[in-house]
Amino acid sequence: MVTAGLSRSLVYGRRGMVCSNSPLAATAGIQVMQAGGNAFDAALAVAATEAVTLIPLCGMGGDSFVLLYEAATGQVTGVNSSGVAATGATADYYHAKGYRTMPLEGPHSISVPGEVAAWEEIHRRFCTKPLPQLLDTAIGYAEAGFPVSPGIGRSLEHGVGKLSQFPASAAIYRPGGNVKAEGDTLANPDLANSLRAVAQSGAAEFYQGGLARQMVKELGKAGGLFTESDFAGHRAEVYEPIATTYRDHLVYQTRPPSQGFLLLEMLNLVEGFDLAALGQNRAPSIHLMAEAKKIAYADRNRLAGDPKFIEWPLDELIGKDYAHRRRPEIDPNRAADPAFALSPADGDGNTTYFCVADGAGNCVSWIHSLSNAFGSGFVAAGTGVLFNNRAGRGFSLAPGHPNVIEPGKRTMHTLNCYLTLQDGQPAIIGGTPGGDFQVQCGLQILTNLIDYGMNPQDAVEAPRWWSFPGTDPASLETPLELRVEAGMPAAVVKELEALGHRVAPRRPGINDGKVQLIIRDRQTGTLKGASDPRGDGQAAAW
Repeated sequence: MVTAGLSRSLVYGRRGMVCSNSPLAATAGIQVMQAGGNAFDAALAVAATEAVTLIPLCGMGGDSFVLLYEAATGQVTGVNSSGVAATGATADYYHAKGYRTMPLEGPHSISVPGEVAAWEEIHRRFCTKPLPQLLDTAIGYAEAGFPVSPGIGRSLEHGVGKLSQFPASAAIYRPGGNVKAEGDTLANPDLANSLRAVAQSGAAEFYQGGLARQMVKELGKAGGLFTESDFAGHRAEVYEPIATTYRDHLVYQTRPPSQGFLLLEMLNLVEGFDLAALGQNRAPSIHLMAEAKKIAYADRNRLAGDPKFIEWPLDELIGKDYAHRRRPEIDPNRAADPAFALSPADGDGNTTYFCVADGAGNCVSWIHSLSNAFGSGFVAAGTGVLFNNRAGRGFSLAPGHPNVIEPGKRTMHTLNCYLTLQDGQPAIIGGTPGGDFQVQCGLQILTNLIDYGMNPQDAVEAPRWWSFPGTDPASLETPLELRVEAGMPAAVVKELEALGHRVAPRRPGINDGKVQLIIRDRQTGTLKGASDPRGDGQAAAW
């Protein structure tokens, strides 16, 4: 069953595969592998190129969460590089300024960017090619410009108001008062210089050098609270990922402050039901998954925060015993309507995800983001760096809240990605942007592949549902409903309504996710790539 009007062919490769929402970035990754680089080299080139070509979604001013499988060791490594709130950023400070919620634009919405630290950590541990070589394509597109894709063109049109507030932003994205449109060439020479400085001097230039000083100065001039020590103190976190089993797969996810644990919790809950017998995109199976989502999201909202600041039972929440205790709360015949605890989070999915695999079996699952479209909207003059608005979207000003803002604290993230092993070999590498929809989409993709045995491209293109709301405070008072894409059969919608769900249509392009997916055949080593036709991207193979 495929969403009406959407169809692409599955892509096959033997020596390399890149699936990205930027065809330019996908090509850059393939070229790196063709020049002798491994999947990690290619992934770094893709990340940097996306940071230039997918400008509303990710960039040097954003964050990264990554899973990496190294064939030589058989180990999966996680890298979380999300930044902290500024010195002086307290709830009392913002209350005194008259805020009831965190600002969503400008310097007060920003957290320290983690993207560049992730690049350096991954390069140091896994890559074989020099950093300048891996950033060369990104530098070229920033210097000379690149043609704006359809999706980016729409984002630029919608983002005019935000970008126009800040002179350095408007000068890049609205030169002469004109908005760049689809097919126009967009250049950012200052960003090229910043990339070149990092290529030559490493992440130290971004966090401790002249580039860091320039960014902190411009943020301060605009009223921000950052100090140079806030940037200098940033480090990417390297760790063993969290995981659970689902059927015959070992499913890895990104560790908090990512909310990837929700996917593991939901998988554990639905594992107790025979989804295959109920049927793909049939009302009984959708119902069970939506009910599992309600349990998991309620847990996230009342408990989860930066584990460096608060204690909460992560291991329990992703355990089989916990799922066994909670599963009886799911009524197969009736939808529940739980009360959601308030918990801010980024909700409109302006993020991008890509995956890479090479012929040797190395694999990378990488998601990075500015949060809202164009993040904070703020570019530090002279750097070309557009900053995230992660602090604005993720922190609460409510006393005692697990995500109340504090200096040096990281907010919880909707960002997450997954990677599965089967018999110790990489099997599924996937993820999607989409805010609170991400883990719900992951649940649908994994069950499409594992329970229903779907072709990867068909699994990506199948109509989707979204249980709404999730964790975004702007929508938590909205009555609970299931939003379904066009193509979901009318009979299924009627059955869901009979089970007690309020069902509504999903508008195309709103939080729909742009899944990128690689499947590796364990017997032959053949790589199968699927790129979501809901986006501008492609699966590129070698």
